[in-house]
Amino acid sequence: MNWEPWTGCYQASTGCENCYFYGPHAKRYGQNTVLKTDKFDWPIRKKANGDYNIKGDKILPTCFATDFFLPEADEWRKEVWAMIRERTDIEFLILTKRIDRFEVSLPEDWGEGYDNVNIGCTCENQKMADYRLPLFLSYPMKRRFIACAPLLEEIDLTPYLHGVDHVSVGGETGRDARECDYNWILSIREQCIQADKTFWFKNTGSYFRHDGIVEKINPYQQNNRAKELDISILNGKRFF
Repeated sequence: MNWEPWTGCYQASTGCENCYFYGPHAKRYGQNTVLKTDKFDWPIRKKANGDYNIKGDKILPTCFATDFFLPEADEWRKEVWAMIRERTDIEFLILTKRIDRFEVSLPEDWGEGYDNVNIGCTCENQKMADYRLPLFLSYPMKRRFIACAPLLEEIDLTPYLHGVDHVSVGGETGRDARECDYNWILSIREQCIQADKTFWFKNTGSYFRHDGIVEKINPYQQNNRAKELDISILNGKRFF
């Protein structure tokens, strides 16, 4: 269950080239006009008896099919922050490739961050890690994670891990997907072990290099294939 208050997106960096939502072979290809969805106010909708439609004690991935910090959504974001503030019983998981726009439309009472907001910054290669992650760590947040997805090369996250809670890793999905090497994933895992951070190998991607062989993996099997390798380190924590 995800919350998408708006739809539409466009490329921010090379990691977006084969996006499984808006890439050349995706159903939403060309939908770069950013519009509110009919789920815009979903977290605060109530039933006839006054209960919220969405029960509490949930992790709610937010804007995983668009970007939370798109400039077109600057005014709407103010309303979204108000809904997030109201639903303190829900953990909102926000993922972005536009962390450089983080300070735009922040609520006045943000302070060091909301307890129920966990923000993830994506980086697909070393160039994006070295650009985005220093910015990411400079902003006030109470909870933050790194998402190396789609992972396109080996990345050294060591300089940045002190300031995050968690790292997730995943390959690229789609017919034109770039390959993901298991050794890159193991490298990030070892970095997380050394920094005492939780680590989640989310999915292999469509072309997965393992033991010197590139496997083509069905999109519906990529999460299970990653799980079978049993290298995630979650320490009992819920994530996604």
